[in-house]
Amino acid sequence: MSRSEPAYVENGGFPGLSTCDAPPMTDALSFIHDLSWDDLSGEVRTRSLLCLLDLVGVAVGGAITPLSGIIRAHAARHFGGPVPIPFEGNTASAPGVALALGMTIDALDGHDGYNPGKGHVGCGLFPATFAVAAETGALDGRAFLTTLTMGYEIGSRLGVALHASVSDYHTSGAWIAVAAAASGARIMALDPARTREALGIAEYHGPRSQMMRCIDHPTMLKDGSGWGAMAGVSAAYLAADGFTGAPAITLEDAADHYTDLGSNWLILEQYFKPYPVCRWAQAPIEAAMTLKRTHGFAASNIARIEIETFHNATRLAVSRPRTTEEAQYSTSFPVAIALARGDVGAADVAEKALTDPEILRLSDATEMREHDHANASFPASRPARTIIHLANGQSFTSDWHEPRWDHRAPATETELRKKFRRLTRPVIGVPRADALEAAVNGIETDGLAPLLALMAQPINSRTKRGSAA
Repeated sequence: MSRSEPAYVENGGFPGLSTCDAPPMTDALSFIHDLSWDDLSGEVRTRSLLCLLDLVGVAVGGAITPLSGIIRAHAARHFGGPVPIPFEGNTASAPGVALALGMTIDALDGHDGYNPGKGHVGCGLFPATFAVAAETGALDGRAFLTTLTMGYEIGSRLGVALHASVSDYHTSGAWIAVAAAASGARIMALDPARTREALGIAEYHGPRSQMMRCIDHPTMLKDGSGWGAMAGVSAAYLAADGFTGAPAITLEDAADHYTDLGSNWLILEQYFKPYPVCRWAQAPIEAAMTLKRTHGFAASNIARIEIETFHNATRLAVSRPRTTEEAQYSTSFPVAIALARGDVGAADVAEKALTDPEILRLSDATEMREHDHANASFPASRPARTIIHLANGQSFTSDWHEPRWDHRAPATETELRKKFRRLTRPVIGVPRADALEAAVNGIETDGLAPLLALMAQPINSRTKRGSAA
């Protein structure tokens, strides 16, 4: 928004102007609607496709959690509409599908994220884009990937802008609602004035939920991404119908965050997760496994574990999780899994896997401490180091570690494809998993329809019982 505009007045809007008449913030609005496939480099196109593949894989893994089953049934029951709910065998409206798919991805904490924004873009953006494209019939593959890329660029900056404007640490849904509205506005080809309304509606109604509350008390609330996706999609449809909204201050009062749109591609700065647990727990996992590989001790010989990290991560403090949410929002439990089994997979944080006595012993033997070095690095990085004490009196201290697959040392395409297969094949079988991967691979030429059709197929009860997550 130009600073020569009339100042916004609380409860009064822009004096003398309806919100639809107010001049738009041209840089962001132009980028939302004008970004084209030809503007994207080969590297950005490939990353967009891999982000999509990773999110679909995590969605399949998350679909067999109790959280996903509840929210998909809720969407079918309370959000009537024509769009197939992924993996459910029922339909809902676009906002309902965005809610269900967003929370399904969030149900398995293995999706991508953006360090400076302290959260995740794709988890809410993809469901919103998917739902609106499906409901409106906008199934062109290149257009879909371009919209997804636009959303990553806007969404990454929105998270930073929000956290710069308030002291509270908000979940991703708080700001991803605005990116979801931008995606919906682009797909529906809203004019600049109505797009501006959509963004304002979404920011106003986005879930300003406190992240640390869910860290301290892990439940199915998770990161708010599904609720943000639902709010953003609803905002776009409301704006299309003439509903008005207050200006989105994370765009309009934070113009400096958007000056490099189209030149600095933040989709390339997203991280991916090798393990389906909170990002904050992943550096301690790497540190612990490095010590075990280096010194060759057995997990049964460990007497005590110390983890030094930043303050927020020390609050991932559940040592004996009772639910998959508590297991994913713990540090000691996944570190214990890694030391006992050499890896942390979706099956390890499923509810039926939470009673292994050796893992619980190691988790109980873990002490968390905050460290000034790690505190100074957050949120740009998430460092941790681990000290392991053996029963024979030996102690080993790791170097400072970062989570794997950061943008500075990104996952390879081969690694991400292996992750996709590890998540999907145990759940839906090799043929369907491979078909799903092929549908993502072919989206540029074949469009969204094959992916829609495969994701519409339910995961049956036999598959759920026999799955690995």
